[in-house]
Amino acid sequence: MTYKDIQVSIDGIHCANCVLNIENTLNKLNGVSNVNVNLNSNVAQISYDPEKIDLRTINNAIESIGFEIKKDELRIKIAKMHCAVCANNIEKRLSNLDGIYQVNVNLANEMADILYLKSIVSIEDIKKTIEDLGFEVIETDIKVNDLDDKKNRIIVGFSFSAILMLLMYIHLPFHHLLNLIIAIIPFFYVSQPILKVAYKSIIHKQLNMDVMYSMGILVAFISSVLGTFNILLDSSFMFYETAIMLSSFLLLGRYLEGKAKKRTNNAIRKLIGLQAKTANLLVDENGYKIKEYGTYNEKEVLIENIEVNDLLIVKPGGKIPVDGIVILGNSYVDQSMITGEPIPKNKTLNNEVFGGTINQDGTLYIKATKVGKDTVLSQVIELTEKASSLKPPSANLANKVVKYFIPTIIIIAISSFIIWYVIFSESLLFSITTLISILVVACPCALGLATPTAVTVGIGRLSQYGILVKNGGVLENFKDLTMAVFDKTGTITIGSPMIEDVYPNEKRYEILQYAASIEKDSTHPIAKSINKIAEKENIALLNIRSFKNSSGLGLKAIVNNQMVFIGNKSLMDNQKIVINSDFEKKYLEFINEGKTTIFVAIEDEVIGILTLTDKIKENSKKTIEKLKSIGIETTILTGDNENSARLVGEKIAIDNVIAEVLPNEKLDRIMTMQKNGDNVLFVGDGINDAPAITGANIGIALGTGTDIATESGDIVIIDGDLENVIVAIEISKKIIRRIKENIFWAFIYNIILIPIAAGILYPYFGIIFKPEFAGLAMALSSLTVISLSLMLRNYVPPIKKIAIIS
Repeated sequence: MTYKDIQVSIDGIHCANCVLNIENTLNKLNGVSNVNVNLNSNVAQISYDPEKIDLRTINNAIESIGFEIKKDELRIKIAKMHCAVCANNIEKRLSNLDGIYQVNVNLANEMADILYLKSIVSIEDIKKTIEDLGFEVIETDIKVNDLDDKKNRIIVGFSFSAILMLLMYIHLPFHHLLNLIIAIIPFFYVSQPILKVAYKSIIHKQLNMDVMYSMGILVAFISSVLGTFNILLDSSFMFYETAIMLSSFLLLGRYLEGKAKKRTNNAIRKLIGLQAKTANLLVDENGYKIKEYGTYNEKEVLIENIEVNDLLIVKPGGKIPVDGIVILGNSYVDQSMITGEPIPKNKTLNNEVFGGTINQDGTLYIKATKVGKDTVLSQVIELTEKASSLKPPSANLANKVVKYFIPTIIIIAISSFIIWYVIFSESLLFSITTLISILVVACPCALGLATPTAVTVGIGRLSQYGILVKNGGVLENFKDLTMAVFDKTGTITIGSPMIEDVYPNEKRYEILQYAASIEKDSTHPIAKSINKIAEKENIALLNIRSFKNSSGLGLKAIVNNQMVFIGNKSLMDNQKIVINSDFEKKYLEFINEGKTTIFVAIEDEVIGILTLTDKIKENSKKTIEKLKSIGIETTILTGDNENSARLVGEKIAIDNVIAEVLPNEKLDRIMTMQKNGDNVLFVGDGINDAPAITGANIGIALGTGTDIATESGDIVIIDGDLENVIVAIEISKKIIRRIKENIFWAFIYNIILIPIAAGILYPYFGIIFKPEFAGLAMALSSLTVISLSLMLRNYVPPIKKIAIIS
């Protein structure tokens, strides 16, 4: 059984109850395994089995409850059509594509109008299908859905409300009937979207906010009609302007929500905009790709046509099109959009570059290593989009409340009407006013928006620092964090050995020359480090012969007719090579400092010592200090030897060091900490870290590490900077705090305004909360929540403020 995951935008979602209705309806369908609807973005993530259910059935189920999957419109101009059969063939073939809803091909003007889902089928798929039939696509024009429809209804609504209010002060013949004639068309035009959804919800025995709104709107309008004709009610029940204004305020709230929701998704849209559209490919004189750098021509191609190992040229000011490595050139690259680093990085031979970053001042020649969805930027976009719909546990509160909220409000509204009209003998006009106002003001939209808006904006802010959230549930775990555990190699340290000492320094050139000459063909990490420094210092290599590797000990070869040895102390002992007291003393000193020590000897005498260390990352100590300052215990958990781990722990002042543990034992240690009551964060970068990353309460993978570790992490830090662990903690806590603030404001509006709408102030101050004001308050509650969430866009974590000051 293979499930397909899709994302679709849905029109008509206004509150948390709408979300629940859609999720409940789709989850009942045979073949649908999981549904997650994001109120903020109006996007549903649906996982389904294509063998059991198709997209049209899912679409019909959504439409049956009053919502609609938002389709994209595309107009294509097609050449080489000759007859009606050509047009029919195109329509038939396109209609078979998954994600195509409607195709209309006009032979006369050679145009095809297509209704489709761009999240399911791409324009390139559509073009290819047409071209495979032997036709030619000349031009495409995408039509973008917007908020114009709501805007038009709002303008009509408020315009006619104003006219009707003016007529209240002008007594014309047939005054009441004239009001009805003026109001009836605008009323149904403005309120149609609300009434339509309410009707379908009632048919399917589901309550949502549109049912409540429709009750208030229809009570106002029907009362006005009855009053116009003196049926049961008199002319004092003239609510025409209220009915239209109420619908207009409801739509205004949704229009403003829609505009604000777009703003909350700016981070994702900006990331998508970073992607390059074209690339300059290196080709030969015949236009074929070249495999190695040499004589070349440039050919501009679409980014989709770039393949792994293609050679590309990126000129100053240009976007790097795909992930790759530099094969020639030297330039500074602004990669702040990927890693959060404000200062451009110098890129030269063999350095990695990321698609979407900006080449600054030099020409770079790169070889593509990752293209399409595999690039870092594409993964950032995908993770950010998914993360924006993830729900921390606090979101469950809103869902539970909304489930019982609507029936409760309806009961309160009806009870208020009965109490005022029957028990306190107030006028029918006053009693109906309280009923309508309660139904309108008690909108849980703000409650439903409290979580998704904060999560979307907050996760967008995290992505700006190069921090990707894959599991929204962990955001809430940060507040209970008690233990931060770190892998050592590649996490606290750089992860690759580097030459630190050459002793004695006056023989530096000679020692490195012998060592690099023997190590030049080795792939061992130590050999790479020696060769790297030799290349950097322009050391000329010597010819060698009779090369031999002694496993676990070192290497030997004849250089300049002399036998040269390079290796550890055991190799020296086995070969009975003399280590004088000076070298012996220095060797012990290096060993006590935790350095890997390599001897270089000629014939039977040591001539020098090389040391290698895995240097501690720049921000490791700062990160540990910050964690300890906020009461979080810190631990190194590593497979490395005890001495090396202890020395690193001392340098960064970490609380605990646990060394020489196997990958499965790392997970066991994490579980033991959890059993002892700790809420554990684990940070790692290697394959051996994946179990621990997965098993921790919060798993953070460094993006500089292996793919499997990155896949295991709840959070990914792209640039591997440990300071961003603190950034993740600080922003996550801020997101959860903002969610709680949003929920508070959503509740406070209802707690204060529902009693006022019910008339609690009327006996003391004569205050009546009119329905149109209730509509305005409803819109303001949602805007308050959205505005608070949007403030997260400018939040600067304290750790970054300190960095700026220092």
